[in-house]
Amino acid sequence: MSETAQLYFNRELSLLEFNRRVLELSRDPDVPLLERLRFLSISTSNLDEFFEIRVSGLKQQIAYDVGLSKPDRLRPEKVFALVAEYAHELVAAQYGVLENEILPALEQEGIHLSDASEWTPEQAAWAKDYFESKVRPVLTPIGLDPAHPFPRTINKSLNFVVSLKGKDAFGRTSRVAVVQAPRILPRLIEVPVKIASARHDFVLLSSIIHAHVAELFPGMKVRGCYQFRVTRNSDLWVDEEEVEDLMKALEGKLLARPYAAPVRLECDHECPEDVERFLLDQFELGPDDSYRVSGPVNLNRLQSLYDLVDDPRLKFPPFVPSVPTELTGDLGIFDAIKRGDMLLHHPYQSILPVVELLREASQDPDVLAIKQTVYRTGTESPLADALIEAARAGKEVTAVVELRARFDEANNIDLATRLQEAGAKVVYGIVGYKAHSKMLLVVRQEGDKLRRYCHLGTGNYHTGTSRAYTDFGILTCDPEVGQDVHDLFQQLTGLGKVSRARRLLQSPFTLHPAMIERIRAETEAAKAGRKSRIIIKMNALIEEQVIQAMYEASNAGVQIDLIVRGICCLRPGVPGLSENIRVRSVLGRFLEHSRIFYFYADGKEVVYCSSADWMPRNFFRRVETCFPVTDRKLRRRVIEEGLEPYLEDDTRTWELRADGVYERVRSTGRLPMNAQQTLLARLSEDPGSPPPDDEMTPFRGSQSLSKHDDDGQRTA
Repeated sequence: MSETAQLYFNRELSLLEFNRRVLELSRDPDVPLLERLRFLSISTSNLDEFFEIRVSGLKQQIAYDVGLSKPDRLRPEKVFALVAEYAHELVAAQYGVLENEILPALEQEGIHLSDASEWTPEQAAWAKDYFESKVRPVLTPIGLDPAHPFPRTINKSLNFVVSLKGKDAFGRTSRVAVVQAPRILPRLIEVPVKIASARHDFVLLSSIIHAHVAELFPGMKVRGCYQFRVTRNSDLWVDEEEVEDLMKALEGKLLARPYAAPVRLECDHECPEDVERFLLDQFELGPDDSYRVSGPVNLNRLQSLYDLVDDPRLKFPPFVPSVPTELTGDLGIFDAIKRGDMLLHHPYQSILPVVELLREASQDPDVLAIKQTVYRTGTESPLADALIEAARAGKEVTAVVELRARFDEANNIDLATRLQEAGAKVVYGIVGYKAHSKMLLVVRQEGDKLRRYCHLGTGNYHTGTSRAYTDFGILTCDPEVGQDVHDLFQQLTGLGKVSRARRLLQSPFTLHPAMIERIRAETEAAKAGRKSRIIIKMNALIEEQVIQAMYEASNAGVQIDLIVRGICCLRPGVPGLSENIRVRSVLGRFLEHSRIFYFYADGKEVVYCSSADWMPRNFFRRVETCFPVTDRKLRRRVIEEGLEPYLEDDTRTWELRADGVYERVRSTGRLPMNAQQTLLARLSEDPGSPPPDDEMTPFRGSQSLSKHDDDGQRTA
């Protein structure tokens, strides 16, 4: 291993480690059963995306002999070999969890997945009728010969390769056929109650097709039928400097995406080697690209069981997000914001105040202009509807729509079109830089002056994910923040030099140097014998310069806690390098998504929230916002809700060791602490049924920020 590689973990392997942790949640007996199934499905869909984006990128790097990975400086060939080995182990583990743990547990709850070998005569008759009436009419079996080449298979679609023997009516002796399962067909079908073998009895579409595939080839002998699925490159690339219309260029790319270059083959574990080699040859893939699976190749489709089985015992209890007390009376949103900044902590608190701000703004005659960044909003969004209503009402509406938001390109193109038709000004950011910042600006005439109302957040304007992702947002009419947000929108829509911001930091200009400066200030404080402290919460840590700065801070004696949900390339706990750095990953019911940057700053406790992770793309190739939380009470809330619980959690936390392995944190003789469950009980309006006592414990100062006070007293 090179000296550089010893300083950093590889980002691809770190991402696979994250998916292993998600898979581990599917094995946790303290997690409700259908939620365990959901975590298993998430781990498999995450792996799909890993191949679609990361592995496809590795293959391109190898093909074009492009450089070394960063920050660990490994050749792409080496990275691919390591990834292939790890991914094969992970896939085997996923199917092992399904077969040995999830399915038996479902059986105990009366939820059964049957195949043809288990069908009763009544079930077999029902399955045959289902095949004839619902499935066969939409299937198109293709016998391979010079006039019928191997068909184009859609990315991640369910397919069957069929081995045949005999001659057909035309005297053809093709020995191989392909059957593609249309995506319009449900992958999981519930057996009618009157013939069911369990309380909830289901059969996979693949089982029905497999049982009746011979009927698609009358007079031929079916020697074998095997599922397969191919994963393709899904990373859209457009040369923005060459195209005249980014939207039209992306629309063209979207049409081609389902048939892009193959990167992985999944096939039935019983598939003969010669058939497997045949498939690999068709997709121009090598042996390392083949993944044999003992179960359905479209494993994440089992997640539909979550909605098909209505059993509250097997799911997390429902909850109702709370609304800030400032908005529970008759006070309008504008008057409430004028009284003071409001902090929103999703999903424990509702995104409704942001929706209400846009709704009131769209209808208020005193509102002159609305500007918003759009990265992900969902297909049906009340926020988007309010923007369209405001534009139709004649207000000056500007939307910065990021068309290149991965896997949301089609939704964003549709929204951009609807906004333009309503009369809004729509721009797509800046060539070469994704607009990833989360900003909303409302300009209102109040007497003889204009007042700017702003929302800044760490997460997207998506009402669905606001109930599933943890994020912070702030509503303010602070004049300096308003001017900064105004200037940022001018950068995104116009031309000109970067103006000096009053409060906000932004990428690609000031965020990176500001974070380096803050880390170095803590380093100098430690060298001078003063108290120092850094706590960073984010989704990914990759950028080399900030990692190096934290290594230097650690050597100076700065205590650093990193709460990194996903990728972490920093190597903690290495003597003489990072012995004062602790890295933990917290997973659970909600996706940890907030980005919080805490610096002790000689007792001033500087806290930022941001849309940006610490990755090269966020620092240098995206437009990001980072805002300080200056109000003392709100700053304390961010610390006590966004950082302290995660430093104490010992039920859903993994700590990263110096060797790259994540080790599950276990409670040691005390009442367990679950950060998300504690926050849910504390902040939501109705957290559903009471959580277990062991998940209701208060925050403990022994592992919170206060443990680093010189006198040992609780002041945090």
